[in-house]
Amino acid sequence: MKNVTVVSHPLIKHKLTMLRDKNTSSKDFRELVKEIAMLMCYEVTRNLPVTEIDIETPITKTKGIVLAGEDIAIVPVLRAGLGMVDGMIDLIPNAKIGHIGLYRNEETLQPVEYYCKLPKDIDKRIVIITEPMLSTGGSMNGAIDLLKRHGAKNIKSIHLVCAPEGLEVVTKAHPDVEIYTASIDERYDETGYIVPGLGDAGDRLFGTK
Repeated sequence: MKNVTVVSHPLIKHKLTMLRDKNTSSKDFRELVKEIAMLMCYEVTRNLPVTEIDIETPITKTKGIVLAGEDIAIVPVLRAGLGMVDGMIDLIPNAKIGHIGLYRNEETLQPVEYYCKLPKDIDKRIVIITEPMLSTGGSMNGAIDLLKRHGAKNIKSIHLVCAPEGLEVVTKAHPDVEIYTASIDERYDETGYIVPGLGDAGDRLFGTK
């Protein structure tokens, strides 16, 4: 599928298996989500522009490589997306953080917006949306539509698990958005939950199941 990258590192596969286990505690679930997000962040940021600078080590003068000044915004979709932010901020401490609040209408499965707070210069930033689950694609399309209305042009999204039907919906609506996931699962069921999935990520993160 175009613009979809499955990040299949053995460490990610191992930690994702632990996430799926229904007996994993909320504490361990939070730590695993943070760790997987950090590992996936390497792949999401692989093509960030860099530039060469002159530096001096304790031994001699040399050349070094640094990021070329491309600003980044990390935008979690509330509330489950919050669980992925800390792992990414550990690697990109200068990134600004926005928030998008969406909930899914349980009857129509369509997203309903209730909160949006973004950096004022969102149009000049690489925007990384964090959302553990991409199921029907409705919420993700809603989040991307919202970002684009605020001027965002360079958008990536990062997920733990995705349903193939949802991926198709999002890639069709937004072919310019790069999507990264740790797994493409079998499908989503009649209630919109991903199968085999890992349950409700928000409930498992915050102990509200």
